[in-house]
Amino acid sequence: MTVFGIFFNGISVGFFKVAAFGVDPFQAFMSGLDALVPIDFGTLYVIANAVLLLFALFLEKKYIGLGTLFNLFFQGYVVEFSRKTLQGLVGSEPALGLRISFLFVGILVICVSSAFYFTADLGVSTYDAVALILSNKLHVAPFRYCRIACDVTCVAAGCALFLLAGGEAGALPAIAGIGTIITAFFMGPLVEFFNHHLAQPFLEGKEVSQKTSL
Repeated sequence: MTVFGIFFNGISVGFFKVAAFGVDPFQAFMSGLDALVPIDFGTLYVIANAVLLLFALFLEKKYIGLGTLFNLFFQGYVVEFSRKTLQGLVGSEPALGLRISFLFVGILVICVSSAFYFTADLGVSTYDAVALILSNKLHVAPFRYCRIACDVTCVAAGCALFLLAGGEAGALPAIAGIGTIITAFFMGPLVEFFNHHLAQPFLEGKEVSQKTSL
């Protein structure tokens, strides 16, 4: 479930990027950083997450697990593979209707995959760990406010880095747009829905099957 969730989470980001209606807050930051730093996105993703991993390891190790490591070392390359594959199929400037379809596919896939990833409970991503540590370890503020602050900071930093790299202001909605707003306000309830109706029943069914076989 962890591998499935992380893999398709990366695939979903490829759909968001090709749709060009905005990505989730952390990917908005990564998009800005990618525009500024001239190295492969997958490698850049590992470096950025490694920095966050050091922060988590120093302050609170309990949020780090197998899922964290899979996310750190593989998801960036899956995102890049997904984006390049989709652009190879539809071109760099797909029609508006196709972009809208890709946005909805991206939202569906990221919510389903996140439900499986979270339900497996083998560690959170380094980005998710930051807000949890700020809230539960450092007691800066309740989790929802820490997460909002992290999200806003990531989006603002991503946009600033994109402009600093010479990007045009008119292209910013591809980084922080309607897709970013939808993931910020609706991803939580949708993940919870798929968790209760899909991921949790799948996990419980597998556990019952294993006990029966024993």
